[in-house]
Amino acid sequence: MTTLHLAEGPLEHAGAPALALVRKRVVVALATMFVVEVILSSPLVGGLVGVAPAADLGLAALTIMTQAVVLPLLMVLLARRILEPAERLDEARDHFRELYDRARLVAVIDPLTGLGNHRAFQEELSRQVDEAHRYGRTLSLILLDLDDLKRVNDERGHAGGDEVLAATGRLIGTTIRHADRAFRIGGDEFAILMPYTDLSAAHVLGRRLLAGALERGSDSGRPADFSFSAGVSAFPDPSPDGPRLFRQADAALYWSKRHGRTDVQVFDPARHGAAGDPRTTPELEAAVADVARRMALRPVYQPIFSLVTGRPIGFEGLVRPDAESSFRDAESLFTAAEVTGRTVELDMACLEAVAAGVGEIGDGPYLSFNISPRTLETDQFKAVDLVVLFRRHGIEPRRVVLELTERETVGDIGRLRENVAACRAAGFRLAADDVGAGNAGLRLLSQIRFDIVKIDLSLVQVGVLAESSKAVLQALRELADRWHATVVAEGVETPGQLEVVRGLGISAAQGYLLGRPGERPVADAVDLDGIIEKDRWRREAIVAMSA
Repeated sequence: MTTLHLAEGPLEHAGAPALALVRKRVVVALATMFVVEVILSSPLVGGLVGVAPAADLGLAALTIMTQAVVLPLLMVLLARRILEPAERLDEARDHFRELYDRARLVAVIDPLTGLGNHRAFQEELSRQVDEAHRYGRTLSLILLDLDDLKRVNDERGHAGGDEVLAATGRLIGTTIRHADRAFRIGGDEFAILMPYTDLSAAHVLGRRLLAGALERGSDSGRPADFSFSAGVSAFPDPSPDGPRLFRQADAALYWSKRHGRTDVQVFDPARHGAAGDPRTTPELEAAVADVARRMALRPVYQPIFSLVTGRPIGFEGLVRPDAESSFRDAESLFTAAEVTGRTVELDMACLEAVAAGVGEIGDGPYLSFNISPRTLETDQFKAVDLVVLFRRHGIEPRRVVLELTERETVGDIGRLRENVAACRAAGFRLAADDVGAGNAGLRLLSQIRFDIVKIDLSLVQVGVLAESSKAVLQALRELADRWHATVVAEGVETPGQLEVVRGLGISAAQGYLLGRPGERPVADAVDLDGIIEKDRWRREAIVAMSA
């Protein structure tokens, strides 16, 4: 089992050094008094100072003997009277120190597992980060959370749950190194601090612990069905300080629990990006839930234009967190929802907010709504619920396009296909969003028939500069043509980008060059040829001036 470093308390320095010094000074003082008295009363000294020696040498000898015996006894009695209260104080101090140390140990030790508790973890984390910073060494942190402890409590009672917790403490204590420190920091959450350890080594230890937890057999002392999810981070890279070390490991842990559990995740800023938020993952989860509950969302609508006529053919409904929410922008809100497993709840709130803000609109343009594949994969999703939601705001399903982003990995493609088919049967159209931003959308394109294919702005904006990107755009356009799907180029922000996508035969586009998001789904037609021609004149004028 690990040994904790207990911070020194007020009794650590009190009494002992001072009492020892008192003893020494009393002994020295009494010895000095005795020696001086004997020397001064001796005949030799008396003669030296001009005092007549005693006529009776026997009497002098008796006097000296009396002083040699009686005086020390008196001095000892006097010293005893002086030191007895100090010794009683010393004994009381030792007793109180023992009581203090015992209470201090109880205050920082979890009695069920024998590991440090949350208070001990906070103190040790601060101490070890300070030392790691001072001496330029690495420090890793593993946070692990037991899977289904509530189910164990329900099936076996709290005694069964305590057995799992105690087994976790034994497993950790017998697996980690002597220099490592382990803690139970919550009901079913544990932490391990590992000095001189980088991310890779910490990940190996986490996997070893998980393998040990999954071993079966009563002779091992561990109950069956014992597993956990874990997150790992390290100082100084990627965590430059203690609070971020904890938040990053916490974010990786929650991602693991929301994506299948029974796994050890090393913190990845791209995957667990909500760790940039100073709040802990439970706090983020509560914040996302509060936004969804209060509908603290402001809808905006970005027009989508035909690149043939220049007229708006649709509007994509987007949301922004309102000023009262605790999120600075939509990206941080949706990242937090993904990390904390609140995507479905937030999706439904966003659909409600965007549908409620549409108001009166003509029969021509369609309305496009973003929805995560995570929502369509859940058992709770029903296409009829979407029909009811939109009709409550006067929007018929035939006018609605559901955009599935490719940025999120699909877990259950079978269930996703079933729910997509139900949406199509209800009258909704489907769009593959952000195609080209990753590889998940390629799987979606191969598994699901889409009515609209939206090419990610990163591919559109690079396509102006790279021939290889133009080739990818061309291939996507040809693929969509075979499916009789409309291609929409996202993020068109310059006349050069507009000219390229039109030249490739892409039929629709959206972006700041054509129309910015507004509070209402309204937009005027744009003069596409005029935009391109004006930019061509500008470039020719710059060339002429340079010449």
